[in-house]
Amino acid sequence: MAKIRVLVVEDSLTIRQHLVNIVRADPDLELLGETDNGKSAIELCQTLRPDVMTLDMMLPVLTGLQATEQIMAHCPTPILIVSASINRGELFRTYDALAAGAVDVLEKPTGQEPDGQWERRFLSTLKLVSRIKVITHLRGRLAHWQRAAQLNPDRVGEASVRRVVAIGASTGGPGAVTEVLRALPAPFPVPILIVVHIGAPFGAAFAEWLDGQSPHRVAAASDGMRLATAAGTVLLAPADQHLSLQGGAVRLTRDPERHSCRPSVDTLFEAVAREYGSSAVACLLTGMGRDGAAGLLEIRRAGGLTIAQDERTSVVHGMPREAILLGAAERVLALDEIGPAVAAELCGVQKRRAP
Repeated sequence: MAKIRVLVVEDSLTIRQHLVNIVRADPDLELLGETDNGKSAIELCQTLRPDVMTLDMMLPVLTGLQATEQIMAHCPTPILIVSASINRGELFRTYDALAAGAVDVLEKPTGQEPDGQWERRFLSTLKLVSRIKVITHLRGRLAHWQRAAQLNPDRVGEASVRRVVAIGASTGGPGAVTEVLRALPAPFPVPILIVVHIGAPFGAAFAEWLDGQSPHRVAAASDGMRLATAAGTVLLAPADQHLSLQGGAVRLTRDPERHSCRPSVDTLFEAVAREYGSSAVACLLTGMGRDGAAGLLEIRRAGGLTIAQDERTSVVHGMPREAILLGAAERVLALDEIGPAVAAELCGVQKRRAP
């Protein structure tokens, strides 16, 4: 079996040497090259064509975000962000890079982990990311809101039987969720509940970032919040907490992980099926694994509208594929069709033409 060819991009000499040594020691991997800045990362990616690359966000010459945008536009490559970014600005750049096509993010080792634990996690994540078939991803496609749907005056005032929208996503989720939200008219008539799998170190500012990516107000869900007062608000599951519902109110728990995930899409979808039944709309977007598939089936059985993202537009078709195989998806749509479909279902809309 051919080895996985790896490019390491890291400006810290100590961390870079550590990553290089880990790669060299694994029989399944081949180190193609290493560099300490974003400009040469792009050049090496174009000439060496690695199977996967690690990428720091804080780089000289060109940042990790700039490198991601150029690489995904001109030589699409699976990118694993390895970052110690924890302040707001750096977290925002990480989310931007994920939306621009980077596949996953892993925090840098702190030196406090049990011996070998971080290294094993790094290797397993790197190999997983290397298997993802990425596509050309032009960051500019997500740069404007002009494609958002508009209310159709001929249908304004029509009552909708739908009272909530639930969305789940994992790998590729930041960009996919952003595109769906931008296609929904504002103000939106019902609450939108979202679970996206992002590790706790990187989830702290995700709601704030998402708030700036669309015309909708986005906030981290808080325990006890009444959904009856949250129409038009996007509520995001906080990192490392399940988002559930009880009696029309948000419930946050640290119950055991499901499918190795907390928050879990299944937990949200099952609660939505139980609380809202046929008045729910649920969308399962790109992601690895099977979280959300069983919950989407519960919503469909309860009479709600269920949508799964298609394979062509998914970064990873694992979660939507599992839902489709279960018969959980009433509709299978391309990413750019999902937002307009939800908007049409909720409030009668017409597409706005891009300039």
